[in-house]
Amino acid sequence: MRKMVPWLISILLAITLIAIVVIILLNTMFDDTSKEAKSSEPVKIEVLSADERVEVTSELKDIKRNLLDNDYVVIASFAFQLDSKKSKASFEKVKDIQIRPIINRVIADMTVEQLNGSKGQDMLASKLLNLINQELPEDEKLVKVDITNFLMSQI
Repeated sequence: MRKMVPWLISILLAITLIAIVVIILLNTMFDDTSKEAKSSEPVKIEVLSADERVEVTSELKDIKRNLLDNDYVVIASFAFQLDSKKSKASFEKVKDIQIRPIINRVIADMTVEQLNGSKGQDMLASKLLNLINQELPEDEKLVKVDITNFLMSQI
């Protein structure tokens, strides 16, 4: 029995160390706060008058793109509501060279089933909101993305 005590202690130590490593790994892998959630703050939507809304809204019309299934094409137009007139002015400068490619990439990765119905369009709008906000400077925020025109057709 005395010869087995060091072996038992070694086995218990090994099991304890493995358990500690597993717990640490699980905590880091399944952390509730993702990287995106840490970097983006919740944006408060204020009720604006029609004139104020026009002053901070930019439009991007007639984006034509094939879906992941190349038998379908989407033609869409978007309205982007920003947080200020200054944000809108700088957004206008980069919307064709920076925002349009983001929209093209997102639509190119989607299927017909993902875009069907209002849930699909809401998912597209929220995905665009998150991706575009990551590309904008810190002091500028995109508040809302609206799909103003949407046509999905089989070729």
